[in-house]
Amino acid sequence: MTESLIGRNLLAGNEPDPAGDAGHRDHPPRVGFFTDTSVCIGCKACEVACKEWNAIPEDGLELTGMSYDNTQGLGASTWRHVAFIEQRKPLGNAEAGVAREDGVAHEEGDGTDLRWLMASDVCKHCTHAACLDVCPTGALFRTEFGTVVVQEDVCNGCGYCVPACPYGVIDQRKEDGRVWKCTMCYDRLGAGQEPACAKACPTQSIQFGPLDELRARADERVAQLHETGVTDARLYGRDPEDGVGGDGAFFLLLDEPEVYGLPPDPVVTTRDLPSMWRHAGVAALTLLGGLAAVFAAHGRPEGKR
Repeated sequence: MTESLIGRNLLAGNEPDPAGDAGHRDHPPRVGFFTDTSVCIGCKACEVACKEWNAIPEDGLELTGMSYDNTQGLGASTWRHVAFIEQRKPLGNAEAGVAREDGVAHEEGDGTDLRWLMASDVCKHCTHAACLDVCPTGALFRTEFGTVVVQEDVCNGCGYCVPACPYGVIDQRKEDGRVWKCTMCYDRLGAGQEPACAKACPTQSIQFGPLDELRARADERVAQLHETGVTDARLYGRDPEDGVGGDGAFFLLLDEPEVYGLPPDPVVTTRDLPSMWRHAGVAALTLLGGLAAVFAAHGRPEGKR
């Protein structure tokens, strides 16, 4: 293991075994979430199950006035969030001007070109987790399942991890300043159970299992959708060569990531730390060399001891 780490930047790039590099030996396969938004019905059963199992406090039931969504986004007290996105666009090959079951050819603009995009968002459990890398107390750690978990009793509320997350997932509670996020139900995983959100999902939009199997399943699902005319279907967070080394929770989307409030090309915020430290070291040595040259050229001023 030690030899395999030599010369590697563990803060970025392809990482086949994050749990092993974190020190876990004989660990189980890495697990994760594959969220297929094409079959999400917006029931929010995942949100409720997450709150019930993890004893997360209620964080508001008021509608925003802009959507039927009442939780707005991920936060310290919302570890699963179902987004509601309304679009003037038909779904897949259900195009306006095509006869429906009632035999009537509906024209564009008559309401039949409206679709809802619904997506259950969650912490991505990144392969390269900047939140974990910047934590000064070890409150964040990599589990034997390859997931990232916060130990709330170790967190000192410094907040370094909040801006470090490229997805804006991790958040502090106002009451005590500590950070909270999805743990992928670490306690359930240890008991051989699946996370509460996946267990509660009635359409299997949230799928849980070994990450390699989920990636293969997702590839097949995208190909199936493309064959049926849903050409906008694409995977987000599935590629191990992306800016975060691939996500432990990835998604099938039906539009651009920005439509769902996701960054189009996320990059782990600690990626350039090694080169930054090297440049800082070179700058410091250059400065010291310059000062030494000045003293060598002019010597000690007269009258000084």
